[in-house]
Amino acid sequence: MVESKESTLSVVTRVTRNAVIGALKGTGELAQAVVETTTDMVKATIAGAGNLTVAIEKRVGEIVSGTIEAANEIGGDLYVTIKSTVFGIVKAGSELGADVGKTAVAATEVAIKSGAKAGTDVSAATKEAVTGALEAGDAIGTDASQAVRSALITSIKGAEDVIGPPPRK
Repeated sequence: MVESKESTLSVVTRVTRNAVIGALKGTGELAQAVVETTTDMVKATIAGAGNLTVAIEKRVGEIVSGTIEAANEIGGDLYVTIKSTVFGIVKAGSELGADVGKTAVAATEVAIKSGAKAGTDVSAATKEAVTGALEAGDAIGTDASQAVRSALITSIKGAEDVIGPPPRK
């Protein structure tokens, strides 16, 4: 018996994919649908975890994969999806009290890999993933913004090119 693609997906990946498709059909706005769905999925799958950062790092791959699969399936813009997914995950991680820097790195790494697997240009995927993390950090506040920038520069190849040098004082 040959396993179908559907049966090999994790439950979280499948639920995320279906939620993004449903949200997009409801709103018609890809970025908004992705941010809201990824935020909800992080909160739903992490609630009650002892170590929030570790729990998020474990679930990020499934959530990102489901989101990118949904965008690919419906012909959505994968770059908008990458950016919006990372934004939603970092924002949700912050709201739950997870380490925003580590969450940003985990989300960015997986988004780049998933995007590449879906056929995106790695350099462009990196730019969008890093931008999504930066915008989430900026939306959260000054400390989060700095933590995200530092973590990305240290951990993500090409992030420094997107972020640029620190402002001169």
